Amino acid sequence: MTGPVWEDGGWTPLPVLSGRVTADVCVVGLGGSGLAAVDELLGRGASVVGVDAGLIGGGAAGRNGGFLLAGLAAPYHRVVAWLGRGAASSVHALTLSEMDRMTAMTPDAVRRVGSLRVEDDEAGLADCAAQAAALRADGFAVEEYDGWEGRGLLFPDDGAMQPLRRCRSLAQQVLSRGARLHEHSPAVEVTPGRVTTPDGVVECEAVVVAVDGRLEQLLPELVGVVRTVRLQMLGTAPDPSISVPRPVYLRGGYEYWQQLPDGRLAVGGFRDVGGDAEETSSTDPAEPVQAAIEQLLRTRIGSTAPVTHRWAASVGYTANGLPFLGEVRDRVWAAGGYCGTGNVVGALCGRAAAARAVGGQHPATAFEGLA
Repeated sequence: MTGPVWEDGGWTPLPVLSGRVTADVCVVGLGGSGLAAVDELLGRGASVVGVDAGLIGGGAAGRNGGFLLAGLAAPYHRVVAWLGRGAASSVHALTLSEMDRMTAMTPDAVRRVGSLRVEDDEAGLADCAAQAAALRADGFAVEEYDGWEGRGLLFPDDGAMQPLRRCRSLAQQVLSRGARLHEHSPAVEVTPGRVTTPDGVVECEAVVVAVDGRLEQLLPELVGVVRTVRLQMLGTAPDPSISVPRPVYLRGGYEYWQQLPDGRLAVGGFRDVGGDAEETSSTDPAEPVQAAIEQLLRTRIGSTAPVTHRWAASVGYTANGLPFLGEVRDRVWAAGGYCGTGNVVGALCGRAAAARAVGGQHPATAFEGLA
């Protein structure tokens, strides 16, 4: 089927925004980062209306690989080279803290089982060594690894999660605290103090746009800063012959897989195989990427389980690999461009954008101006 392996049913749809409503802040995009923004705003005493073009977690937040990773998209030693040791260490520590918060808020969706980065060539293994040395120098946990998945590094603080379940759980939590959330209500116009949807209008003091893929289409000022890329995956039936205890990154993240508690496998990657065709806002799975993912499943992972799901998601990439956070228009704050690893960084950026929208500060405002 076309759709993520994470869909387990049972979601009660939320209403479409209709008519005129008011709030202190309108949050556009109700994935992981948008819902983190809503949570942050409620904690700061703001009234919130949230809108999404589709379903809660219907974008990349509920269609990704389910990796819970400390740090940014690039390996830690490169982040140190870009930002300096002090800033890089602070950012990495922030992601670890956010992972702890995510685990506490949605324990049924998170498994802190660690993660692996494995490499097949000497250049990749040398990069692993540089990454490990930089992490150890700043007191972060990392171990050398050599197992059936390959050689590389084990990051014991990382984990796996059920991303769609997490989004839905967060939505239920913020709804119970007074947030007003609306599905199938795309923002067709965002201006200072107003978000317009096909059937309604939110009048507000500030706007937080927490959209990763297609961010530059909603806010054209970000063309050239953020670009939309398709990431593809597939899922299988349970395979009891395979044991993947923790999520695995191969080739610097160009291939990745994990095994769900029920034995199913979720496998993705090969964006480079697709080439320019993956620079698209389409979320339809397509060749040659799907064929390459299936070959990885059959050969490297060794599973013979039938493929039951194929899907893709739109995500945002920046030119320098650092996330975007900033005030794009007067009182319109945006967060995105997580370069394929937005589960943790996206939540942090959503919280920081929320804080800035109400005139406050958050440790993750350190991301502001990086991209």
